Amino acid sequence: MPYQKTKVFVSFDFDNDKTLKECIIGQSKLPDSPFKVSGYSVKEPAPEGDWLTTARSAIAGCDVFIVLLGRYTKNAPGVLKEARIANELNKRKFQIIGYPTGTRDWAVPNGGAVYCWTWDSLKKLLA
Repeated sequence: MPYQKTKVFVSFDFDNDKTLKECIIGQSKLPDSPFKVSGYSVKEPAPEGDWLTTARSAIAGCDVFIVLLGRYTKNAPGVLKEARIANELNKRKFQIIGYPTGTRDWAVPNGGAVYCWTWDSLKKLLA
């Protein structure tokens, strides 16, 4: 039976941290990656209700919800809504500090435990 990779939804501050999303997608494509990105934050001109429905569906289809932390993430309205949905759906979740100078002060309330972003820690969390 083929190995099933953990499906993750990546929540991030769309206006400030798109680079973090690209980094985690890149890591998901490495040969020894135990995960694949199945969904991530979007910024669409769609009505609020449509965006929330799309986000809820994507989060429901993932195994793990990850918040990529940048300086302003804890105040990003979309991230806060996505974290609330992940909690409503009882998803396993955690947060990773996206920058070397980052701190746990950047954490999103109720977004899960906070870890430093290293390839080894990410692989262990998602194995």
